[in-house]
Amino acid sequence: MTAVASTKRHGRAAAIALLAALTSWSALGFDFDEVAHRAQQLAAQPYRPQKVELPKELQGIDYDHFRDIRFKPDRALWRDAKLPFEVAFFHPGLYFDHPVRINELSGNTTREIRFDPALFDYGSNKFNPQRMSGLGFAGFRVHYPLNTQKYKDEVLVFLGASYFRALGKGQVYGISARGLAIDTGLASGEEFPEFVEFWIERPAPTATELTIYALLDSRRTSGAYRFVLRPGTETVVEVKTRLFMRENVSRLGLAPLTTMYFFGENQRSARDDYRPEVHDSDGLSIQSGTGEWIWRPLVNPKRLLVTSFALNNPVGFGVMQRDRDFNHYEDLEARYDQRPSAWVQARGNWGAGRVELVQIPSPDETNDNIVAYWVPDAPPPPKTPLDFEYRLLWQKDPPIRPPSAWVTQTRRGRGYTRNDDGSLGLVIDFDGPALRKLPADAEVEGIVTADSNAEVREVVTHRNDASGGWRIALRVTRTDNAKPLELRAYLRTRTSTLSETWSYVLPPD
Repeated sequence: MTAVASTKRHGRAAAIALLAALTSWSALGFDFDEVAHRAQQLAAQPYRPQKVELPKELQGIDYDHFRDIRFKPDRALWRDAKLPFEVAFFHPGLYFDHPVRINELSGNTTREIRFDPALFDYGSNKFNPQRMSGLGFAGFRVHYPLNTQKYKDEVLVFLGASYFRALGKGQVYGISARGLAIDTGLASGEEFPEFVEFWIERPAPTATELTIYALLDSRRTSGAYRFVLRPGTETVVEVKTRLFMRENVSRLGLAPLTTMYFFGENQRSARDDYRPEVHDSDGLSIQSGTGEWIWRPLVNPKRLLVTSFALNNPVGFGVMQRDRDFNHYEDLEARYDQRPSAWVQARGNWGAGRVELVQIPSPDETNDNIVAYWVPDAPPPPKTPLDFEYRLLWQKDPPIRPPSAWVTQTRRGRGYTRNDDGSLGLVIDFDGPALRKLPADAEVEGIVTADSNAEVREVVTHRNDASGGWRIALRVTRTDNAKPLELRAYLRTRTSTLSETWSYVLPPD
């Protein structure tokens, strides 16, 4: 252990002052345990938030002017070495005013990558770039030849708090992940932990994966992270973390996913819009440890809606974009049909807990209003480490889904169209191998259950001759419109279950 690394453990403030004066130090034996030790030392100290004041030119900069500050591609890390991966950096400003320290790991040395305004093209901005010296980077992005060997595509981005997002082949950015979520959806307010330092391993000339370490810090927690990126048709990010609590946390959200749902097939637009659907994701999928698959369509509620699924050792969960038909979106710019699904695959035993879904009202498509994460039943007490691992899969086709049959669409409307009796009509379409191989005279039953706030008035199950799947059409009446309504449905024969469980919540009216 070098003198600099040892000094860093005596306090974050002292470390920042010392490391700012140096560009490199020995990193013999640097690994995940080293980052975890630093996180543990941080948790043992009072939280020291960053106090950053950007130059006045960047204070209040608008979106268009900030976008005009661009990193120069020819200055990318490892561009001259012609390595398979390259790294570009983000300038601070707008919402991203907290700098992060970024280091390169190469052999037995670690080199801090210093911010330099010469790395950026400031476009039409009328300020002196030299006033930006010493600011620090807001984040970084990783490039790799994903779609063609002739060009290195952007495949992974870390920018803002603990947010990151990735892409597989033929995908465009949509859903995001986070390192950690704390008290999401609580009236007390959400805490946003931040990645404060990164270490990026220099890849070999033939590397197909990239390893990144990160140090996270916030008022009530600190943590160490290791990300192993494997780009491909389905890009995979292996995540390993060790967390330390400074204080007790009311709601600890692990492996959080953040996305957008504005309107769609089960909730039509309240305004005149040429697009039939607008969303990055259309449902929450869960694979329980008992073998049950659950699908919950997303909604844009009028008031905050928080629901959860209690589980023991789940196999995984994901916030998915199942609908890939461009004609269902008709947006040539946003290309919602190409937005990735994100699946969290559990590693090891997660124990008892719940997958929680937070759905927040949104007046437009610019807000990420959907969050899903895992909440352990027994969060660690302060200073006790929590180890947690998972694989994060960024998918398009084919996505992870039940091997038997799954929900392809949910449509909602009035129960009766001629004589409106106040009932609600729902149509759920299923498809999959278990349904395709059924004989023409198969007897398939749709099983529908409702909570105490609903009465199921009618259920009709029949083959969908247009698609080849099966459909459940049901009509329900809600007892109290000021309360949510919850429904569940699935398909079965006399001897076996055929499909995943459709789980739907109609928010209060």
